[in-house]
Amino acid sequence: MIKAGIIGGSGYTGGELLRLLLQHKEVTIDFVFSTTKAGLPITTAHPDLLGTTTLTFSCEINLDVDVVFLCLGHGNSTRFLEQNAFSDTTKIIDLSNDFRLKGDSGFGKREYVYGLPELNKEAITSADAIANPGCFASAVQLALLPLAKEGFLSNDVHINAITGSTGAGIQPSETSHFSWRNNNISWYKPFTHQHLGEIGESLASFGTTVGELFFLPNRGNFTRGILATAYTRFEGDLEQAQELYLDFYKDALFTHISEGPIHLKQVVNTNNCHIHLHKHGNVLLVTSALDNLLKGASGQAVQNMNLMFGFEEAEGLQLKAGVF
Repeated sequence: MIKAGIIGGSGYTGGELLRLLLQHKEVTIDFVFSTTKAGLPITTAHPDLLGTTTLTFSCEINLDVDVVFLCLGHGNSTRFLEQNAFSDTTKIIDLSNDFRLKGDSGFGKREYVYGLPELNKEAITSADAIANPGCFASAVQLALLPLAKEGFLSNDVHINAITGSTGAGIQPSETSHFSWRNNNISWYKPFTHQHLGEIGESLASFGTTVGELFFLPNRGNFTRGILATAYTRFEGDLEQAQELYLDFYKDALFTHISEGPIHLKQVVNTNNCHIHLHKHGNVLLVTSALDNLLKGASGQAVQNMNLMFGFEEAEGLQLKAGVF
């Protein structure tokens, strides 16, 4: 058994991490740190865990745990680590965007490996620090990586993706509260979303030419999940594209190619990403779907932990979607 700590355990990603780790046969939760709820039962923030745990939020941190998950707002992980020096043997998995880009990956004595297992599995297994990918970034990269590897992204790529309200975090805002979000949809940060940087670096990692990415993110009137569509020119036929994707993901436990059109209910509450390919003339349409809180955040973080410690990759992640 390894000991795990969670920093920022009262938010959505912290709650999902707790749900997964409490069922993980190789992990015991050492502490769940929160500055706003210290001393209170975990269930005050996560009532879905009632009957599952009697843990309380802590105001103290064990700097010698085996692994620590940082579930902090973007920009806060750097400041937190400057003030709290974890043991050299503690593995760190950061769920913010602080260390995702190559220029930011070196911090202190550590080099943060970009934690997308379908791209960097070998590096993850030997890493002591992981930069967990963003939710939109995971959906878009998984949709496009096979094309990038084979040099089929030299033309411009148009991407449209819609996310549930949990993608905005637990703190209420004008565009996340119920009366605004319900029966509503809108785009935001058109062509400038912060995840474009990590997407671009991953697609360029194969050394092939990548065209301009035109990314339009949307807010959906549902709580969780991401459905992304991306299309670009592709001169091959559909069978060639399908073979390319099946080969790229042949060893991926959680990324699956569907012969039929996909929808969100297939993947919500799972660590899976489903992908579908459609050909129209000389344009290839790639659709991907995943749960923004699991494969897009906490589930992928646990997957990375499993790889880092040599556990079964799917341990703690045997989850089933509810399609009805």
